[in-house]
Amino acid sequence: MVESLSLPAENPLLTLTNPKPSLWIIELHNGHDNRLTSELIHKGIMPALDIIERKWRERQRAALKSKVLEEGKGALIIVGKRDQDKFFSNGLDLTNALKDPNFFQLTFDPMLARILTFPIPTIAAINGHCYAGGLMLSLVCDYRVMTDGSLRNAWLCMNEVHFGSPWPHSFIAILKAKLGDHRLHRKIALEGHRYTPPEALQDGILDYIVKGNTVDILAKAEEIADKFGGNAVTGVWGLIKGNLYREALETFRKDIRLVTPPTDDAAARARL
Repeated sequence: MVESLSLPAENPLLTLTNPKPSLWIIELHNGHDNRLTSELIHKGIMPALDIIERKWRERQRAALKSKVLEEGKGALIIVGKRDQDKFFSNGLDLTNALKDPNFFQLTFDPMLARILTFPIPTIAAINGHCYAGGLMLSLVCDYRVMTDGSLRNAWLCMNEVHFGSPWPHSFIAILKAKLGDHRLHRKIALEGHRYTPPEALQDGILDYIVKGNTVDILAKAEEIADKFGGNAVTGVWGLIKGNLYREALETFRKDIRLVTPPTDDAAARARL
């Protein structure tokens, strides 16, 4: 029987499943387009990550003790709502996010950092449009697999330049850490290019594209999880990533907006 947990319990915004001992799946289902809100992050994604890490570490310690290393494998897949093939995530609920003066410093950036350094392989199963903050969520994962767009249109885009929203430090840091050179950075950040999946594969944003729907995308994501999940057994996967992305993580903390008692209180009330 597949374990399943809805978070938060009073207003489920995601479902966490554990279909086999070494695999966890976070399915986002916040409305029709999976906007990344404070509630989803603080009461859904972050608690789910804690649960996954705790359960994996229990298995990993047991595997090292018994020397049956296969038992210490682990991987996480993040996917949009399974019963649709239209959205992975349409980004932030910007209007509400901006009501919290420390949304990036105390909510969004900690989530990005947590996934960026997660101790087991992470795979974004991009089963539809992937915009702005949603694209950043996928980029902090270790692998990205997406529909090829042949059955239904799907785009990836950082579109802030088109509606007049500056990038936080974290977005710049992730872009530089994960992708290409200045020409690709310009194309993504300053031109706001709307990528088709084949274009995104060519430019290195995606690792794989798959013909089909969410079922097919998840199947490929599970294949990646099986292939690389064993690399987490010794416990160094997350440690290496912490060093690999050290500059990006340090940049996260350089946001010039200062946390004061009133703004800290506003941020706390927003997430509680």
